[in-house]
Amino acid sequence: MGTADLTDTPPGYRWVEQIYTGTKTRVYRAVPLANADGKLCSVVIKLLQQDYPSFNDLLQFRNQYTIAKNLNIPGVIRLYSLESYRNSYALVMEDFGGISLREWMARSVGEGERARVGNVLAIALQIADILHELHQNHVIHKDIKPDNILIHPETQRVKLIDFSIASLLPKETQEIKNPNGLEGTLAYLAPEQTGRMNRGIDYRADFMPWA
Repeated sequence: MGTADLTDTPPGYRWVEQIYTGTKTRVYRAVPLANADGKLCSVVIKLLQQDYPSFNDLLQFRNQYTIAKNLNIPGVIRLYSLESYRNSYALVMEDFGGISLREWMARSVGEGERARVGNVLAIALQIADILHELHQNHVIHKDIKPDNILIHPETQRVKLIDFSIASLLPKETQEIKNPNGLEGTLAYLAPEQTGRMNRGIDYRADFMPWA
């Protein structure tokens, strides 16, 4: 984790720390400068990395807010607001103290405390339950991977993040038509997400990374 640039703060917030940086996005922990109840509580703010993001990047950024904002699922990170910020947006969401599943696994190995089978199964069951609720709400995530699964280091509670390429299906529709190109992260996507199969995408694509 790094120290955030305090001059690069969206209006109404103060950076606490930078908790993630990638090729497309960066994520900060922040504190609102004023709350209705007078108490300060931290939030997580996600920004696009580029100063002038492409139309597609902006569309995906809005998509995750549009799809996830109304999901009343305990295993999905709550999204508070999507705010205009410079030439882009700032996505404000809850901070429940979680770290990525990838980081959690790395810490476990690094500290010589390999997770017991019972813990692994408990985490897998949580993920399966979250995906079940997600699909009951007619949403396909399409990018399930360790970086998009948060786990609280102490309670081991799991939450799902990043609905950038997720799809909301009408109730009468069971699948998405065959995509024109690759969707998701290559190492974790289902074959039908490559756009090279004559097959639509349905809820089973979210379970492929665990197959």
